[in-house]
Amino acid sequence: MEHTVKIKICGLMSLEDVAAVNEAKPEYAGFVLAKSRRRISREHARLLRMELDPSVTAVGVFVNELPQIVAGYLEDGIIDVAQLHGQEDERYIHRLRLLTGQPLIKAFSIRTPEDLAEAEKSSADLVLLDHGSGGTGERFDWKLLRSAKRPYLLAGGITPENAGAAVSAYRPYGIDVSSGVETDGKKDAKKIMEIVRRIRNAER
Repeated sequence: MEHTVKIKICGLMSLEDVAAVNEAKPEYAGFVLAKSRRRISREHARLLRMELDPSVTAVGVFVNELPQIVAGYLEDGIIDVAQLHGQEDERYIHRLRLLTGQPLIKAFSIRTPEDLAEAEKSSADLVLLDHGSGGTGERFDWKLLRSAKRPYLLAGGITPENAGAAVSAYRPYGIDVSSGVETDGKKDAKKIMEIVRRIRNAER
């Protein structure tokens, strides 16, 4: 069954995390390949990717990384999609496009209507709207989403408790969650199952 709202569980770090995602069946799983407490190495990402259910799209999260390094992950099949979470501009995206034909997600920090307008001009395949640098568990003013004109992934402060309401109210293209499905800084299989269940229920 094709679900209208896509779900991305980000920041997978262990085989247990992958097993939880394989059971819950979100559309996307994210590996953080940039400086972060959730960062994993290229070799570790490759290992986790090999264990990931083939129906789940692997996304690599980068921050101001050299385009050729990002392209290398994509072309080697370690990830299917690159998510750019730094100050990557249109010139950067153009350079990356010359190196790879794989899909790109560009993250934007949303605080004002102007931030949203800027995100909507991006040439990335998909934009991700977040509170700040990502993984902080904080949310921006979702009322700003009422004027959104293009599909977006919603991130920042999403938990099993508020995910259903976010889907019902704003109908985003997708929901991206990381800290909201963690307990004591580690992915929690029960919370992953619960957020997927609530989002699926909210779609009905």
